[in-house]
Amino acid sequence: MKVPKLPYKPPKGYWYEAEQFKRGVVRIMLCTDRKFDYNNGKPTKTIHSFYKLKTEEFYSPVNSTTIGEVVDINDTRPWTTMPIKISPLMKFFQ
Repeated sequence: MKVPKLPYKPPKGYWYEAEQFKRGVVRIMLCTDRKFDYNNGKPTKTIHSFYKLKTEEFYSPVNSTTIGEVVDINDTRPWTTMPIKISPLMKFFQ
């Protein structure tokens, strides 16, 4: 399945894969060839985002099986669309 258009490229050594999650919803995974014992040498995957085909909106993941809130894809990072929680003190220094 083709990955929806993202405003950035994957980090070095990584790539994106899209897979059908539910009817009309695509799950975008961030993948790498880094080897771990638990997956018997297969590519390692982590959830990046969900994409609804009908509305053409990206959603942050709660986990790999739960869709979170709608996000502006331009406010996200190549690693994940999960929102960054910034404390008031951190905002002060930005």
